[in-house]
Amino acid sequence: MSGTAPKTATLAELADLIDGRLVGDPDLTISRVAPIDAATTGDITFVSNPKYISALNSTGASAVIVRPDFGYDGNLPRIESDNPYLAFAQVLTHLAVETLPCQGVSESACIASSADIGPEVTVSAGCYVGENVKIGKGSYLHPGVILYDGVTIGEDCQLHSGTVIREECRIGNRVILQPNCTIGSDGFGFAPDGEKYFKIPQVGTVVIEDDVEIGSCSCVDRAALGQTLVKQGTKIDNLVHVGHNVEVGENTIMVAQVGIAGSTIIGNHCTFGGQSAAIGHLKIGDNVTVVARGGVSADTEGNQAVASFPTMPHKQWLKASSGFAKLPEMRKEIQRLKKQIDDLENRMKEK
Repeated sequence: MSGTAPKTATLAELADLIDGRLVGDPDLTISRVAPIDAATTGDITFVSNPKYISALNSTGASAVIVRPDFGYDGNLPRIESDNPYLAFAQVLTHLAVETLPCQGVSESACIASSADIGPEVTVSAGCYVGENVKIGKGSYLHPGVILYDGVTIGEDCQLHSGTVIREECRIGNRVILQPNCTIGSDGFGFAPDGEKYFKIPQVGTVVIEDDVEIGSCSCVDRAALGQTLVKQGTKIDNLVHVGHNVEVGENTIMVAQVGIAGSTIIGNHCTFGGQSAAIGHLKIGDNVTVVARGGVSADTEGNQAVASFPTMPHKQWLKASSGFAKLPEMRKEIQRLKKQIDDLENRMKEK
């Protein structure tokens, strides 16, 4: 949560925080993190790409986080880190993020008598908490959150306004659900009889494990039977749809407008680029990257990047796509060669 009074820290404290090597004044006070071109006195910036090293000559920052092998030898105090981007995130969290104090239960919240509200929980105005709901210690429900009957929420969760979690769904610890996120809506299941569609009751549930974050207006559908599962550490962007009975592995990334059809199983440490998708009932291995707008239509082995539709190995797609612009010229050349061959064949016949 963003606080109203950012903290300060010395450069030495920040170096300890990120386990980096300090070069410069250890007592220098830092109050903010800022981009290179916007930083001023009291700010720390970072460089995770060596092409921006030269920009440090004109920055107004008081210090920088930089990789040691980037060869920066300027006068700016620095913390050397092997992963400046991660270090930036850690410093930003330390300086600018505060946990909102517990506000208790609002008088305008509707809480069922059987609900179990843990200690230090905030239930804001306009929230609805159904029968037999359990909310763990330190969780924070912003205005207008709806929890159907039987929902379980772990500890230190952040449920933002407009979030809806339907019946019997289970949310782990330290889960963040951004505004208007929906967990446990009916999966898209219908049985055709030749003329119309008969709705298949979706009587399963959804399990969201620890340290998952799901973006605004994203939906994770409940299973027809059993559970839809999003494993620990996974981060899902805005406007993503996870279909019923899908299993998403640990520490997987899904960028905006991804769609995963029902019963597909996705491995650990996968990345789905924007507007990529997978059809239903597939198995996708660990460490697979689906490039933006890629469409996975077959089982995919792990440890590779795939692109296009239907997907193919990314390097193969790069080779193929590099030839697209040459197709008109190639067509003309083929026509010219074909005419030459036809002329030669006609001459041979005349002989």
